[in-house]
Amino acid sequence: MLYLEEPQLEFRHGQHLVYPRDGLYLYGPVGETKELPTIRYGVIGTPDGVGRFKAWAQSMAGFIDIPPPGPRSRAVEPQHVPFPGFAAAFHADWPVEPPYIIDSLDPDEIEQTLRIANRHEAVRNTVDMFVSRLVAENNRLESAPQFWFVVIPEKVYELGRPKSTVRRDDRVAGEVTISQRRAKELQRQPTLFGEDEREAEVYQYATHFRRQLKARLLKERIVTQIVRETTLAPGDFRRESGMPIRRVEDPATIAWKMGTGAYYKAGGKPWQLADVRPGVCYVGLVYKRSELTSDKRHACCAAQMFLADGEGVVFRGALGPWFQTDTKQFHLDKDAARNLIKMVVGEYTRLHDGPPTELFIHAKSAFTDNEWRGFSSACGDETNLVGVQIAEARDDLKLYRPGEYPVIRGTALQIGERHALLWTSGYVPRLDTYMGPETPNPISVRVLRGECPLTTVLADVLGLTKINFNSCLHNDRLPVTIRFANAVGDVLISAPMDGEPKLPFKFYI
Repeated sequence: MLYLEEPQLEFRHGQHLVYPRDGLYLYGPVGETKELPTIRYGVIGTPDGVGRFKAWAQSMAGFIDIPPPGPRSRAVEPQHVPFPGFAAAFHADWPVEPPYIIDSLDPDEIEQTLRIANRHEAVRNTVDMFVSRLVAENNRLESAPQFWFVVIPEKVYELGRPKSTVRRDDRVAGEVTISQRRAKELQRQPTLFGEDEREAEVYQYATHFRRQLKARLLKERIVTQIVRETTLAPGDFRRESGMPIRRVEDPATIAWKMGTGAYYKAGGKPWQLADVRPGVCYVGLVYKRSELTSDKRHACCAAQMFLADGEGVVFRGALGPWFQTDTKQFHLDKDAARNLIKMVVGEYTRLHDGPPTELFIHAKSAFTDNEWRGFSSACGDETNLVGVQIAEARDDLKLYRPGEYPVIRGTALQIGERHALLWTSGYVPRLDTYMGPETPNPISVRVLRGECPLTTVLADVLGLTKINFNSCLHNDRLPVTIRFANAVGDVLISAPMDGEPKLPFKFYI
């Protein structure tokens, strides 16, 4: 058995702590705060939604205390940290009045659109309402906001997801008459004049509001933070019994999470991993199949590049027959593999005036010989290329220990020279608790290609569970290279892609 120390995070003045909220509360974000003196954000929503956002924005400027202990809580819950106010935590001004406002969305029109029987048409038309206004406003402004808060009514959340349904009596007719099955047939046998194909284009858009909105705004380079009205003002939405329609986290926790996301999407860097080896670069491979194609092997691919400071860039690769129906795994051919990593190395070289000394490729599946030759050909002799498979190991092994709490986070069981099970979740001494609902499960970490000490790889993976800037948690269970692979892939297949193939990670989350 091995135990890996909890990775340290770096904050302002070079201070090191393990919990993001501690570091931001005591010291502030890492780096030079003068580069981001104020947060320039916009908000779009219905009049009521924007009104609720304004009230919440006012609260972000001040101190928000931790919740009082509940009947089943301890007197002190160390995971809770008061929110000191945005300026105190992030050393940047927070406008209590949104600098840019779009409040022309009609809630009745949104709900009527969401009730269209064809779900692809319903969600696409709903997204149209937001996208058209955001693009028009961004083009009109000389100095556009750094990002937009998109405040959505609860109906958008309820009916803007793939498995959502509208009751038959509530459905309204749309304009699309062609079926999804017919749309797939047209890919193999197109018509002479293309009229059916134009109507079938609606099926290129996903039935998930969030993913489609993100996808369609990529080419416009508009960053968004989507938030439900019920998150901002849960007390405004109650059942007949008087209870809130949904349970949300306490106001301080919401402020920490949304404040961190806002600071990051505005261009700030909340924290970074401390004492990281110079010249290291991590890449997570992303694959996603679309249900809209008639070829089951057809999939998109992408690479997420993450640097030591936590900054991420997504590179969109080529579409192709990457899904292997026999093994149920994704693999690139040599040329596609080379081109994908060539983009990564090129961007790293541009940022650092030289190629990485270490490049770790993280993937859920193994690497074929042909694929690895492609990756290797994109790297020079000065780069040590290492391929790491990170997979679920929920059913492989359960560890228990005496006492009230489970195995300590950072515990590892080495199975061989190049393979170990790593517990990235578990009891956390700083929090004096385990935040999960069940016995912690390990992940499998296996060095499949290249050479690097296993303990170094494990320590890197553990560190990469701590740089989720879309939240402000102590850690995630999966490293950021794998954690967001599905989310990025979902965005890539949610609308036709014809924009910039390289964009910062913040556009996708």
